[in-house]
Amino acid sequence: MNEAILKQIKQLPPLPETAIKIEAVYQDPNSTFEDMVKILEKDPLLTADILKSANSPLYGFSREITAISQAVSLFGMGTIRGFALASIISKSFKLDLSPYKISNAQYSKRSENQNALVTGWYIRTNPKVLGVLSAAAFLVDIGKVLIARNIIENNKTEEFSEAIVSNSNTSEVEQKFTEVDTAFVSAHIFNHWRFEEAMIDTIRHSNNPDKAEEPNRLAAKSLHVIRTAVTLNGTLSDESIESAKELISKYELDLKSFENSLANLSQ
Repeated sequence: MNEAILKQIKQLPPLPETAIKIEAVYQDPNSTFEDMVKILEKDPLLTADILKSANSPLYGFSREITAISQAVSLFGMGTIRGFALASIISKSFKLDLSPYKISNAQYSKRSENQNALVTGWYIRTNPKVLGVLSAAAFLVDIGKVLIARNIIENNKTEEFSEAIVSNSNTSEVEQKFTEVDTAFVSAHIFNHWRFEEAMIDTIRHSNNPDKAEEPNRLAAKSLHVIRTAVTLNGTLSDESIESAKELISKYELDLKSFENSLANLSQ
C-alpha cells in the first residue's frame, strides 16, 4: 500500500463519541429503535442534519419528517446510521477534491444520490442488506480525500486531473498514480476506526464483488452497481445507467426495483 496514505490513515483522529455510540447501538443485536433515537436526540446539530437529509426530495416523502423518531421509523436504523455517519465524518475531514476536477458540493451530491438510489432499491425488498449498503453508499468515497491530498502533496494535480478527464475508469487512474484506489483506502479508514466488518468488506470489494466474503457479496455487487450509475460529479447519465444495468444483469440482481428507484430519483 502507498505508505504516505497509510500514514495519513494511522494519524486520523478518533471518531467523535456520538459516532462511536451510534456504531455500538447499530452493531448490538439487542438494541432497539429507541436506543438509536436516545443517542441522536442528545445531539441537536446532528439531529438537524439527519432531518434535513431525510426531507430531501430524493426520498419522495409527501409529508415533512419533523422528529428523529419518525425518521428512524420510516428509514430504519441502518439508513439513519448512514445519514448520521455521513454528517459526522464529512466534518472530520478537510475536503479538497480538486485533483478529481470536482467541487465539494459535487462530492456530496454523489454520496447523496448513491444513498438515495440504493435506499429506493432495497428499502422494501431487502432492508437487512440496506443496513450495510446505506452507510457504505454514503461513505465509500471518503478515500478520495486522502488520495487527493497525496496527489497535491506530490505536485501531480495537473497530470492526475488530465488522466481523470480522459479515462472514465477512476480506479485505474488512482492505482496508476498512488498504487491504491478509493475503495481500498476507504476500507482501511473504516478498519482503523473499527467499523463493522461487513461494511468494510463490502466497500473493499466494491470493484470486484466476487472476492467479498460470501455473506457480503450481494451488498458488494449492489455497491458496484450504484457507484457505476452515479458519475464522479454526482449525476446520472444515460451511459452510466446503461453500464449499471449491464452489471445488474451480470450479477443477476433485481432490475425492476432498481428501475423503480431510478425513476423516483429522476422525478
